[in-house]
Amino acid sequence: MSMLIIDGPAKLRGTVKVGGSKNAVLPILAASLLATEPVTLTNVPAIRDVEVMLQILEHFGMKVTGRSGTVRLDPTSIHPARVPDELARSLRASILVLGSALARFGEYRSIHPGGDVIGKRSLAAHFKALRLLGATVIFDHARYHVRAKRLRGVTFFLDEPSVTATENVMMAAVGASGTTVIKNAASELHVRDLAHFLNKLGADIDGAGTNKIIINGTGQLTGGSYRIRADEIEAGTLAIAAAITGGRVELTGVDPDHFGLIWPRLQDAGVNLQVRDDSVLIAGPHKLRGIKLKTETWPGFPTDLQPPFTVLMTQANGTSLIHDHLYEGRFFYIDKLISMGADIMMADPHRVIVVGPTSLIGKELESPDIRAGITMVVAALVAKGRTVIDHAELIDRGYERIDSRLRKLGVKIRRVE
Repeated sequence: MSMLIIDGPAKLRGTVKVGGSKNAVLPILAASLLATEPVTLTNVPAIRDVEVMLQILEHFGMKVTGRSGTVRLDPTSIHPARVPDELARSLRASILVLGSALARFGEYRSIHPGGDVIGKRSLAAHFKALRLLGATVIFDHARYHVRAKRLRGVTFFLDEPSVTATENVMMAAVGASGTTVIKNAASELHVRDLAHFLNKLGADIDGAGTNKIIINGTGQLTGGSYRIRADEIEAGTLAIAAAITGGRVELTGVDPDHFGLIWPRLQDAGVNLQVRDDSVLIAGPHKLRGIKLKTETWPGFPTDLQPPFTVLMTQANGTSLIHDHLYEGRFFYIDKLISMGADIMMADPHRVIVVGPTSLIGKELESPDIRAGITMVVAALVAKGRTVIDHAELIDRGYERIDSRLRKLGVKIRRVE
């Protein structure tokens, strides 16, 4: 375990390169099981979730060279395997191996993947779709065994536009005979990223990024190289950190087309930002004002960015209503902010009312998950005094070297193992 110790308040100044997307790289790593030749990925973030996914691939016999930055994956000696329980429990995205392993080996066994305190997502949509493709699903308590001698293309509606279910079906359908059409598919950026990666290796996928995706089964793929795009959640979080401290920060290595409603909603809240070709400048002064915000699927405002945005609203003038219906436990961090002095009221499990501005005071806190953890870091930047955040290793699951990168922007932050 580790702790982050932050002495605030701070004012962020400088330039920072946004890391590779966590949500894009994990399904792409899982899809590498479909390759028959080496795959090279660049801009891979040095985060804990990537490390766990690489360990999962190694259990299948994947030869991995490099753990971040440039990662080379050699699938020439891969074989069927069951993901160790401790790895499946530690990574919700371990479910993404299901589709590629089923297509490559004809079966996959695992326990139910672990989840953050925000809640585990049902796997019903995954299993229903794979059954339509010809798979058999066998349950034994918390374990499941999916197998198929042959997968066949089919046209169907997903019960819900689940991102991971869409990604799993795409990977399985690459190895199916015939054409698969997914209707009510998820349209998030990382679904499109996965399709681009698979197509580069020889797949035939059309429509990714829309609610109708067509996959013509091509069997096993070849190899190739692919660059992971910048993480819009990390970029949005750093932008909020800069704005809440009244700082001046330039975020580099980003594509303006990858942010949906993130920048417009920050501007609605009074954040002064300039979007350029491959960077974004956040520069005060800001006239922060309370707004109504509702999280939505792409291109709406992402649920993963809602917690730090709520912290921003504690420093805004007026009343804000934050509505997040996507996870039943997304607001588990609210009591931490209240203990720091925030004026927040839970309207119901999916809505909070924030009154600002309020002065925050440093406290000793414990991170319950990735997004709540980074939210406490953002709050600590504007809080008076010292904030200690325990279980900081959870933050490392999604944010690369957050302490050293913030230190370069002028934050008094240190890590204690």
